[in-house]
Amino acid sequence: MSRRLFSSSMRLAQTAYISSNIARTPMTTACFHTSPLRLAAANLNPNTMSAITERERLITGADGPVPDGPTAQAQKHAGQPLTPAVISAIMQGEQALTGLNGPIEGGPAAYVQRVADLAATGAEQPSGVLDSNTISAITDAEKRLTGSEEPVKGGPTAQAQKHANEPINPQNLHDITEGEKKITGGQRVKGGPTATAQSELSRSRS
Repeated sequence: MSRRLFSSSMRLAQTAYISSNIARTPMTTACFHTSPLRLAAANLNPNTMSAITERERLITGADGPVPDGPTAQAQKHAGQPLTPAVISAIMQGEQALTGLNGPIEGGPAAYVQRVADLAATGAEQPSGVLDSNTISAITDAEKRLTGSEEPVKGGPTAQAQKHANEPINPQNLHDITEGEKKITGGQRVKGGPTATAQSELSRSRS
């Protein structure tokens, strides 16, 4: 399929979704107010790249990144600080997908802007990825259930580790839930390992 046909088809399919589920945000220079001098800790690292790709997939419904989309733009700046110029490039990639004049709520550009803003204030942005911090939190939740310092074989930590560094999604959440049921006798527990992973995902999208 040609890029023009792909773009036209995708925009038609997205119209109802975007209008009903995603708030439009006007594009102004105020969107990119963060000072580059304060962004040393906010880089396009693998976790951030994965989160951008996951948000792109929510827009396109495609299995992988689209040429010239937000992930492709981010890859051009991999490892670099999230400066206003880099954020602008990612937003241009997002606009190529949506046809809108600004970033969409919860989209790739809004995500990296939030990461940059939080880094500027010293706060930490949840990654939405099964990285070491998330798996550690899952392990802590498992310990509270079992009373053991060691993760259970086949338990929620073990299941999470199978998906290490993947964006949190229904498949790995299902596996973590199955691991949790193994240690609880078949029940999901409030504040347990699955809830911990879901909370990380929700916070990363806020």
